[in-house]
Amino acid sequence: MTRKALALAADVSERHLANMEYGLGNASALVLLQVANALQCTVSELIGDVTTSSPEWLMIREMLEQRDDSTLQKVRIAIGELLGTGGGNATLSPRVALIGLRGAGKSTLGQMLAQDLGFPFVELSHEIEKFAGCSVAEIQGLYGVSAYRRYERRALEDSIQIYPEAVIATPGGLVSDPASFNLLLSHCTTVWLQADPEDHMRRVTAQGDMRPMAASKEAMEDLKGILAGRAPFYSKAQLRVNTSTQPLENTFELLRQTVRQGLQLPI
Repeated sequence: MTRKALALAADVSERHLANMEYGLGNASALVLLQVANALQCTVSELIGDVTTSSPEWLMIREMLEQRDDSTLQKVRIAIGELLGTGGGNATLSPRVALIGLRGAGKSTLGQMLAQDLGFPFVELSHEIEKFAGCSVAEIQGLYGVSAYRRYERRALEDSIQIYPEAVIATPGGLVSDPASFNLLLSHCTTVWLQADPEDHMRRVTAQGDMRPMAASKEAMEDLKGILAGRAPFYSKAQLRVNTSTQPLENTFELLRQTVRQGLQLPI
């Protein structure tokens, strides 16, 4: 298709298309969508998505489109086994990883569970800070989220290598990094500690952190949005325990029984 024909089909000026082609145009998302529609491709193909970089990538993507989550999970696990990177555990590992949003009870319940099982307790945030030589807040403030994710993955890799048995409390956002989350699912028994948004907020502020309330009047709605966005990832955990329905002692007993049954340990 010539540039003139594309300009007519996309309803975008030839000059603007020329600037886009040379990397000079400040195209809006809507303009990119118009051009992609005119070329009968997706916006991701237009801007160089890795899954469009070879015929094999394109064919694999085509095979996976419109598949349900159950099928995609089976494919992910099969690919992990083929490549030797894991992706799912057929049997539960004695390396137990607690996942969930901040305020779910990962640190408190994790220490109690580790003591009960006789396993080391690993607070992954502390391991990240050891690698970086500064606090998590300083890592993100000075170097950005990408650097933080690299430290997070390195800390997780080391913890997996060092501890064949452990209880690991993970940062709430670890599931946002596909590589780290795949690693966690492959080498750990994952337990999602669920809690109501109100409990998340109450527990965080009880720890002395008033930022959630100070940052926005819509803090609760923001929190609910984060929970909704991460829930599909947290739900990949092999086990789950609700930490909002009962007192701490009862919640711990439920977690203890759930993990011990999963690991086939005496209760």
